[in-house]
Order: sequence, then structure tokens, then C-alpha cells
Amino acid sequence: MTKKIKSAEYVREVVPALKCPICGSTMQVVDLKSLLCMNRHTFDFAKQGYINMSAHSIKSNYGKGLFEARHSIIMESGLYDGMHETIAKMILRHLDVSNPLMVADLGCGEGSHLQRIIDECQCSGMTGVGLDLSKEGIVLAAKRYEDPIWIVGDLARSPLESQSFDVILNILSPSNYKEFKRILTPDGLVIKVVPGPDYLKELRESLFHQNENKVIYRNDKTVTLFKKHFQLLDSIPLRYSRKLAKAELNHLGQMTPLAWNGDKARLDEFMNQDSAEITVDLEILFGTKKNEIDPNTLGKWR
Repeated sequence: MTKKIKSAEYVREVVPALKCPICGSTMQVVDLKSLLCMNRHTFDFAKQGYINMSAHSIKSNYGKGLFEARHSIIMESGLYDGMHETIAKMILRHLDVSNPLMVADLGCGEGSHLQRIIDECQCSGMTGVGLDLSKEGIVLAAKRYEDPIWIVGDLARSPLESQSFDVILNILSPSNYKEFKRILTPDGLVIKVVPGPDYLKELRESLFHQNENKVIYRNDKTVTLFKKHFQLLDSIPLRYSRKLAKAELNHLGQMTPLAWNGDKARLDEFMNQDSAEITVDLEILFGTKKNEIDPNTLGKWR
């Protein structure tokens, strides 16, 4: 069975969770080749298994090399293992995993975070959907990971149906809270990961001169905005370090947009170290729709 057919069969099982990004009508899988809406807008399954449901083409600075490096860091270095484990534990704790669950990673890139979290949860009834504007990222995701559904799409013209997803993941990427609230089920969980002030500080300190164009992360406004839109169940800080070898440092330097504005000579020096300790400093926000939970139960999530 080809990836294209397997993906079409998989999507057919959960097609009510999708809608036409052009007219908003319901979709159906036709001949295991295409998604078709009632107004005849058609989106074909690619041979790699993904679906391009973007209403328009968008040029991205995120290329294949960046996504390849990101895959290597996420799946091979263990740099984000603590984050994946924490998110999986909260999903298992908050939701009834004996029922089918729909999980959307919005801004999924090449899909490795979504795949790792699904693997950690070990729930047979969990269906993952990865959505990203970058075709390059989605192509790589579809080539490597068969079970999640991979979609090239734009949240501004969303192909996701209202109240269809039990979990929304938004990991180190921009948010669209209006869309998050629309597609989240009434008792669903939204999970946003934001960088702390020391996130990848060794790389930033290598790239930028002291007091010159130094990138300092501040997430206060991000957290405040999240709390404005969602009932905060918990906010979990994660801070730890991992020792990366030379090849891993090379991948880290290739995967981050920080390198776009940094000093190339300094980047080369950073990537050619034999090894280095790298700091992961994150805050993981867990929320649900406001007024959907009893405030007296909040303590059990903390």
C-alpha cells in the first residue's frame, strides 16, 4: 500500500475534523486520492502522504536544511525529552485517554515534536494532525512519520473544523488564539511552550557580541496574553542542560533562526566545538476554555 493511499484511508476515518479552507464546507475523501468539499474545491493527497490545503502559496525562510537539522536535534540528541515527557504526562492526567483523542500541532514544522509526544502518550486512540505553512517541513514530516496526518495550511484560512480537537499544541511558535478557541473541544487542553530568558543561552552568547544585538527572551507578555484567552490550569517551568557533541552542535546552529542575524564566524566557532553544555529554559502553559471547568478542581492540576 502506498503512503498516498494509506494516508487517504487514515484521513477518511477522521474527515469530520476537517473543513474546506476556501468556503468552510464539509469534506469527503474521494477515490482515496483527494479531499473534496460540497462546493467542489479539491485538495489532492501527495505521493508522500500529506495534503496541501493552503489557499495560497507562501514563501518561507525555513528550508529543508533547517528542518533536517531540527529533526536530528529533537529525535537524536534528547535535548527536548523533558518537554515531551512533561506534556505527555499532563495530557494523560487531564484527558480521558480511553476515548479517541484528536491532537493538533499548530506550527508543527517537520513534525518531530508531535511524533515524540504521541509516542510518549502511548494511546492507541490518539490521532495527531500536524499543520504548518511550510511545505518543506510537511514533506519531511510525511516522509518520516506515517501515523499523524500532515497538512500544509494556514490558520488564517483554517482547514480544521470547529470544536474538533481535544489537544492543541503550540510549541515555540506564533499563536492564533481565536482559532485555538474555535477548534478546541469544550473540555479540551491547549498547551503552549514559550522560551525562558536562558533558552539556548550558550548559542546566543556565541552569536552576539556582549551588549550588541543580544537576543533576550521575555515571556511575561506572552503568558499574560495566554491567561487572557484561556483558564490557566498550570504553568510548568523547565530548566536543565544537556551536553551536546560536535555533530549535535552543528545541527543546533543550523536549526535556529537566531543564526540568520548572527556573526557567521562566531557561528562556525560554536558549531566546531568538540562538545558544549546547552541550556533548555522553557515555560509550558496548560489551559482550557474559560468557564468550562470548576475552579475548585484547579488544585489537582498543580
